[in-house]
Amino acid sequence: MELQHKVVWITGASSGIGAALVKAMYAQNCKIVLSARRVARLEALVQHLSISTDQYLIVPADMEKAEEEAEQWTQAVLEKFGRIDVLINNAGIAHKSRVVETQAAVERKVMEINFFGLAALTKAVAKQMQQQKSGMLVGISSLLGDFGLPNVGAYCASKHALNGYYESLRYELAADKVQVLLIAPGFINTDITLNSLDKNGKAYQKNSKAQEKGMPPDKCARKIVSAIRKEKKKVYVGGVETYFRWVNFYTPSLFRYLMKKLHKL
Repeated sequence: MELQHKVVWITGASSGIGAALVKAMYAQNCKIVLSARRVARLEALVQHLSISTDQYLIVPADMEKAEEEAEQWTQAVLEKFGRIDVLINNAGIAHKSRVVETQAAVERKVMEINFFGLAALTKAVAKQMQQQKSGMLVGISSLLGDFGLPNVGAYCASKHALNGYYESLRYELAADKVQVLLIAPGFINTDITLNSLDKNGKAYQKNSKAQEKGMPPDKCARKIVSAIRKEKKKVYVGGVETYFRWVNFYTPSLFRYLMKKLHKL
């Protein structure tokens, strides 16, 4: 896929992987739609990059409200640019708490943002792409969409759901020439753990050593851009942890041992 002049919509664009993707797509001379709740951060980002007003659009978006507002958000993008070539569903939230201690409201919030909100926006944009007979839907999943890890049960569940949803969607949209790409990051050096919810839905406010030592967001973003350009179906991004899926397949007992160690990081 040639990305120059393509309209690329990035959710969760105010920090972490999302902000890095904005920079990476700007380097590809794309027209960029930025969405997040923290509009001030989005405005600061476009000012920092000196993006001209005809090259970007900020669409404030709270993914918990996507079921009610996704169509309106999509229409705003179409009014500005007339089309959507790539949607990168990057917005998400995590938690750190044992399953039996996690409040149901926390589980619902994680699923609402990471799956139901994503699904609502995906459907709204997919309809436009079907009319265009072109486009790509990119879901930022996780390595934990393939297996579980202690203390992040609801997060893992939301990413498992995303994987199944997008894998199914790939077949349904093939005839309309709409592509589907799943990105499964491992440990990326972002604040996702720091910004996680605890068992009661309050800020966790602790970072993960593994997260701090993870791949820099800009390197992750470059790999995602490469996967989009090469029209991949699923790509794992990260360090040695991305090989854990093979450990799980060939030596499950070793995998379970490693998971017990990892939950302490």
